[in-house]
Amino acid sequence: MSARTVPTRTLWNDGPEVGAIGLGCMGMTWAYKADDQTQSPDRVIGHALDLGVNFIDTADVYGPFTNEEVVGKAIGNRRDEVILATKGGLVSHVGDAGEPVISGPNGKPDHLRQAIDDSLRRLGVDHIDLYYLHRPDPEVDVEDSIGAMAEAVQAGKVRALGVSEFSVEQLDRAQQVHPISAVQSELSLWTRDHLATSLKWTQDNGAAFVPFSPLGRGFLTGNFRGTIPAADDFRSRLPRFSQDNLDANLVIVDAIAGVADDLGATPAQVALAWVLAQGEHVVPIPGTRRTTRLDENAGAATLTLSPDHLAALDALPAPAGGRY
Repeated sequence: MSARTVPTRTLWNDGPEVGAIGLGCMGMTWAYKADDQTQSPDRVIGHALDLGVNFIDTADVYGPFTNEEVVGKAIGNRRDEVILATKGGLVSHVGDAGEPVISGPNGKPDHLRQAIDDSLRRLGVDHIDLYYLHRPDPEVDVEDSIGAMAEAVQAGKVRALGVSEFSVEQLDRAQQVHPISAVQSELSLWTRDHLATSLKWTQDNGAAFVPFSPLGRGFLTGNFRGTIPAADDFRSRLPRFSQDNLDANLVIVDAIAGVADDLGATPAQVALAWVLAQGEHVVPIPGTRRTTRLDENAGAATLTLSPDHLAALDALPAPAGGRY
């Protein structure tokens, strides 16, 4: 694609215009092993902005902490071009083997107040466009967590609030404290649990829905035929990536590939186009460490699926294996 040709969407009611495809940055420092095709975050994020992919997503837990530093450096003097989202409320540490380990949620107000200040420092910015509570904390009232985040909006540190992996009941409670501008949850052709719940809630409440893992952590691209992820790849610990489940789930990949062949597109583009078709307020954030994949993902924003293709994709079976 040529520069700045990605169509835009309004991120939430009266929100900023962003490229219809965003960029999730987790894999740039966390969870996925680098290979000889991995490119620097500076290059990938710079190319994203050239394309108009300007909705950039990170979190303090990725690394832990290093991802925000990498993203802030890569954005550099192009801050005005970026709608920057980060998250807090999960705690992680580095394990004995050097691997990142998530300890669990922490939605305590004091923790979130400090987390926001720390994110601003690591990112090297004076405000965060969208700040999410990464996960609800069962030990803390939703109202207390959102209330602490709302203080940051009032102080000018944060422009808008979001949440991730919230139930509808939790969303309703959060909304009573402060407007929730975006909800981030997993959504793809092998994870459709949220279509009738949080996705519908965002439609009804004028919020954005931001799908993470819209390519099924890479599976829906068709690149896992006959091969399981390496032991140091976090996907190797996920049930859907066991050999038996990978083999069983090929029926999903084959159906996506058939639609892609009809349209002269790639399976990844079809998978992303299906996500985009779930509503104009939907902005997926596929991750990548390669500019070629970024170009491919961006191409999905101009791919139109026919009613027949959408019906065929909607009818795909549920995957074998749980998410986690």
